[in-house]
Amino acid sequence: MRAGCLCAALLGFMLMTTPAAAEPALIDAAAAGRADEVIRLAAAGAPLEAQDSQGRSALLLAVAGNHVATAKALLDAGASPNTQAANRDTPWLLAGALGRAEIIAAMLPRKPDLTIRNRYGGNALIPACERGHVEAVKLLLTSGIDLDHVNDLGWTCLLEIVILGDGGPRHQQVAKLVLDAGANPSLADRDGVSPLAHARQRGQRAVAALIEQAGGG
Repeated sequence: MRAGCLCAALLGFMLMTTPAAAEPALIDAAAAGRADEVIRLAAAGAPLEAQDSQGRSALLLAVAGNHVATAKALLDAGASPNTQAANRDTPWLLAGALGRAEIIAAMLPRKPDLTIRNRYGGNALIPACERGHVEAVKLLLTSGIDLDHVNDLGWTCLLEIVILGDGGPRHQQVAKLVLDAGANPSLADRDGVSPLAHARQRGQRAVAALIEQAGGG
């Protein structure tokens, strides 16, 4: 009787410490930003690309929570910046959209897949520009990302800066960054309306001036 109980207890302990059992523990630790626990679980063999019910990996959850140390620990352990969730986010795409500059910097040496698109058909640069994430945009521009990629709305990063931005200092900065990097200043939307025309319609004089200086018409 005692032997049977001991065997059952031992089996239960073994199951609790297997990589499969460590999957939810790793995801929970990453979501909460418990970097030391993440390091321990990864070293014990927890599957780094395990996903929760929404397809979110531990690294994606670390990005969402802006848990920089945790994200770096996962990347150092070999976690992929390309694992796509059910909503089509990847850690790389989400880091761009949320302006997680420190995490983007840590991802760059891992050569993220720049061809993966978000649910709007965009790359990491477009939402970073739209939201005026200046430091994130600076880093994204070093990755070889497509400056003139057109998303499912028919908009480039420059068009999103103008159409969805406020024309303020941050959007002026990101507009200058992408234009200086070589973004096409005249690439129009599906209705043939150029970035310059949109900027003028919205009274974004500073942004319009930047587009004009870059040769946009």
